[in-house]
Amino acid sequence: MAGFRTEDPTTGEIVRTWDAMSEEQVEDALAAAQDAFTTWRSTDPVRRAEVLRRTADLLAQHADELADIAAEEMGKPLAQGVGEAQLCSQIFRYYADNAQQLLADDALPAHGANSTRVEKEPLGVLLGVMPWNYPYYQLARFIAPNLLLGNTLLLKPASICAASALRLEELLTEAGLPEGVYQTLLVGSDRIDGIIADPRVQGVSLTGSEGAGASVAAAAGQHLKKAVLELGGSDPFIVLGGDLDAVAATAAKARLSNAGQACNSPKRMIVLDEHYDEFVEKLTAAFKDATVGDPREEGTQVGPMSSTSAREDLMELVDDAVSHGAQVRTGGHARAGAGAFMEPTVLTGVTREMRAWSEELFGPVAVVHRAADVDEAVALANESDFGLSGSVWSDDLELAEATARRLDVGMAFVNEHGTTQAGLPFGGVGRSGFGRELGPYGVDEFVNKRLVRVADPVTSASA
Repeated sequence: MAGFRTEDPTTGEIVRTWDAMSEEQVEDALAAAQDAFTTWRSTDPVRRAEVLRRTADLLAQHADELADIAAEEMGKPLAQGVGEAQLCSQIFRYYADNAQQLLADDALPAHGANSTRVEKEPLGVLLGVMPWNYPYYQLARFIAPNLLLGNTLLLKPASICAASALRLEELLTEAGLPEGVYQTLLVGSDRIDGIIADPRVQGVSLTGSEGAGASVAAAAGQHLKKAVLELGGSDPFIVLGGDLDAVAATAAKARLSNAGQACNSPKRMIVLDEHYDEFVEKLTAAFKDATVGDPREEGTQVGPMSSTSAREDLMELVDDAVSHGAQVRTGGHARAGAGAFMEPTVLTGVTREMRAWSEELFGPVAVVHRAADVDEAVALANESDFGLSGSVWSDDLELAEATARRLDVGMAFVNEHGTTQAGLPFGGVGRSGFGRELGPYGVDEFVNKRLVRVADPVTSASA
């Protein structure tokens, strides 16, 4: 039965299909991962780092090819796909270059012994459940730190992203990763709970929707397995002042990147009353000027959404807002013709009775709110069940930083938004999930922090 397929969102053409794995194939993968863990965990960390470094080289070398795959699978413009591949290269290289420091024991005060330290040991077989919107980057965040630790990995990609996941597995193998250490599982979501329940699986990391996160967390909790969840976001973008031309241009670029399909995209623009009209005008102009088209054509800034069903879900939120009185400053419609294209859309006048007030707008739609003062801006920003990231924009850095520190988020930025680097932790609070990826924090999740104390031998005099 075909469970995975590449359906080009630009044309609607089904390019390729893959059969879902049988129960026997999944069992073979689990057995191989468990067997590989025995040797991979004892492999010299220097050797593990070498594999990561070669993977980084291969990702950079094949960036154009990887971008082509992403454009065909989920509509990412080529330049953005190349950038994603390069970011993944940087992630693998970060963990390779910093392996010794990241895996070093933590020396503690002796507390009466000769020595006391905490060692970092791998847990075993881990399951990753990943989405389609960043088909390489989401995987790299999970793969690189856990391979460095010595864990072995099973990766279930999104049903529309088999090609990118399988190609990444090929590059890892080409880099010298031993058989069984990393495997792609082409299985449906209905089989995830059973894999989590398997006693060989020690933890699960999911990036996806709130519903998927709740399901995985429930299964992990039932079987006492460690879980890391990176879920949705409705990030606030608070404008207190500054160069409004530059701020609005930055807001538009950040919101429309990846066709707005990013958990940490700035979805709610909250602007002080004195700047509101000017900012809305400039943001609307930037949305109107954005080039929408085939992601494989040079100059395209906004490609199609990942699928027509994703576009339909987004349009339901837009239509609901408009029916309750929201104003469409530009866009507001699905584009006619082939493909899953959506007009870049700016909404104002969104109120609490509208779904767009509280639900995540996962596509090229921005909502702009007016705030009377900083306190109201912070209150609006925090009036969300999500807590991924948020940003504050102003020439007054002292005020901006103080405001950013009031945001109930996992990542707070001043005069930038959504900055992602290999050495920076990524994660949120509330309904945006829990746990952290990347940076030194990426090796602190699926790890046994084993306390080791060495005391003097017991003698008859001390017994």
